[in-house]
Amino acid sequence: MQWLAQRLELGRSGSTPNLLAMEGLRGLAVFLVFLVHCMTLTMPWWADHAGLSALASELHALGNVGVDLFFVLSGFLIYGALINKAQPFGRYFGRRVRRIYPVFLVMLALYLALSVLFPSESKLPAGAGAAALYVLQNLLLLPGMLPIAPIITVAWSLSYEFFFYLVVPVLIAALGLRGRTPAFRIWALVVLGLAGAAYLAVQGGHVRLLMFLAGMLVYELHHERVRLPGAGALGALGLCLGLGLALLPLGGLLSQTLKYLGLGLVFGLLCLDAFAPTWLSRALSWTPLRWLGNISYSYYLMHGLALKFAVLVLGKVLPLSAGGVGLFLVLPCLLFVATLPASLILFLAVERPFSLAPKAA
Repeated sequence: MQWLAQRLELGRSGSTPNLLAMEGLRGLAVFLVFLVHCMTLTMPWWADHAGLSALASELHALGNVGVDLFFVLSGFLIYGALINKAQPFGRYFGRRVRRIYPVFLVMLALYLALSVLFPSESKLPAGAGAAALYVLQNLLLLPGMLPIAPIITVAWSLSYEFFFYLVVPVLIAALGLRGRTPAFRIWALVVLGLAGAAYLAVQGGHVRLLMFLAGMLVYELHHERVRLPGAGALGALGLCLGLGLALLPLGGLLSQTLKYLGLGLVFGLLCLDAFAPTWLSRALSWTPLRWLGNISYSYYLMHGLALKFAVLVLGKVLPLSAGGVGLFLVLPCLLFVATLPASLILFLAVERPFSLAPKAA
């Protein structure tokens, strides 16, 4: 147990301090993502129960903001590392590649192997040329920013991440942000966010990119030691409001843009309070939640596959007629536990040794 505990703790070096609450926020974010796929795959058990079916749909909607919280945290970390200290682009980007690709390549290979073993589940197009091109597009992390279906369902978000990795150093250099005052940078990010939102509200586009800007702004405010009143209450309120926004049935470009502006604001409040010495920070530093956050990348890419396997097995032994309130309370917990072993193995065998070595931190 001590051996495992030592490997689940991630001491980070570098300019950005190791914020324990950030690890907890990652754990919260990846659990929200789990809810999306859990509610989707278990829906047959609730289909004949109107109340449970509606509750499952709401939990599915809540889970969708887990990725948005991840984007805010990425904005905070990557921008903070770059604004703090100039570094050669090749060295910076090499670290990003090493952070993302080892786990991704293992999972992509696993999905491709399963595509061959189970052709009915395969997303590969017919024809060797078309299939090779499709695999190459996925290798380059194009699905997400481009209208291409990813082989690994959740990998669309990696396309957003890599786009941000490429754009943020260019943005910092173009605006000369590293040599500016914190006040200038804060206002520049606010103006850039509002201008981007105005464009997206009219023209449409990848509105979730606003979440990265929210994280960048949180970094500046946190670095300037801005503290919110309420000693954690506003951050907790931000989390509740973010989950509430997820439930709003909003359509149209303007509504969607306002939704993500709101999410950026309330998740910004959540992070700002979580990174300060508050009761919220202490709650998010709960060890099991932090450990889940530390394996969150491996869990994020693996859990869908593990969950589908667990549900397939479950379908053989648990009739759909068994669906009820008791099962609704127990089944998601059991399925969450069932997704942990494979994710932990992936973390210990691949992510920890190949992506989290000191030079790649």
